[in-house]
Amino acid sequence: MSNVIILPWLTVENANAVAGLTWGFPAITHFLGYTHALSRRLEASHGLRLEGCAVICDSHQVHAYSSGRDYQFALTRNPLTREGKTASFNEEGRMHLTVSLLLECAGEIPNGEIGMRELAEHIATLCQTQKLAGGTITGLRKVKVCSPASLKPQIYGLMPGFVLVDRSSLLNEHYQQLLNQNAEASMLDAWLDFAALKMAAEGGEEPGDAATWNYQKKPFPGYLVPLMTGWQRISALYEPGTVANARDKESPFCFAEAVYGVGEWRGAHRIHDLTELFWRYHKTDSGYYCRGQELPEEQDEDEDTITFDDF
Repeated sequence: MSNVIILPWLTVENANAVAGLTWGFPAITHFLGYTHALSRRLEASHGLRLEGCAVICDSHQVHAYSSGRDYQFALTRNPLTREGKTASFNEEGRMHLTVSLLLECAGEIPNGEIGMRELAEHIATLCQTQKLAGGTITGLRKVKVCSPASLKPQIYGLMPGFVLVDRSSLLNEHYQQLLNQNAEASMLDAWLDFAALKMAAEGGEEPGDAATWNYQKKPFPGYLVPLMTGWQRISALYEPGTVANARDKESPFCFAEAVYGVGEWRGAHRIHDLTELFWRYHKTDSGYYCRGQELPEEQDEDEDTITFDDF
């Protein structure tokens, strides 16, 4: 990483709040996709390449309402059809959010501090012309370009905020613990311990005795959340133009499914190693994954992820 670009306090309206089987915040693939689209434009104009992306959430508001227990998305009301009937629509989960993004920038920026300021002004205009997680960017504070050595003081200026870090390694660790207790446990059982809200009864062993229902904590401490972390191939790679209705007829095509992992919301002031912040693409022959941790060479990519095959 040569430099870091800071996009502080991006205000996004009507962003996608649904990511596969999870909801409440855009998938990390949305943020890396935004980074990749911005990187292509910077590479064409300045010869710079964006790689990793860190996400700091400052506020969020999901468009949903609750009856006291379950949540329902607040949906738009479409105009009636010509026959006066209610028009059909696709249910979509939307949200407003304010996030700060840290982008790894590879490449040489000429003219020192002057070049950094000019690049920041260019990016301030460029980054607001793109969609982020399907939402519209309506606000942004002053963009900064800095060196990795001066990054930590800049992070304190983004508080209060919570950083989304990769904790998918805990999924495989918890799975091994379940196997020691039950040889028939699956990776899905381990993931549901992070994803599901579980209650357990205490007492009431005898008929007629009252039982107390208590919330079961997550397997590990911290604000742990389920995440969609990429896509995995589930079919052969077809030649360009051989699959009907494909978006791009000039590129090879394959069918894919979502991959899931575990993340943690952590206070920005608790980050001691800056390498924990950044999510990056990790591509294999079977798919691509968004990770914030390097895997040991002997560990397979899908050992600590979950796919639809597990359901």
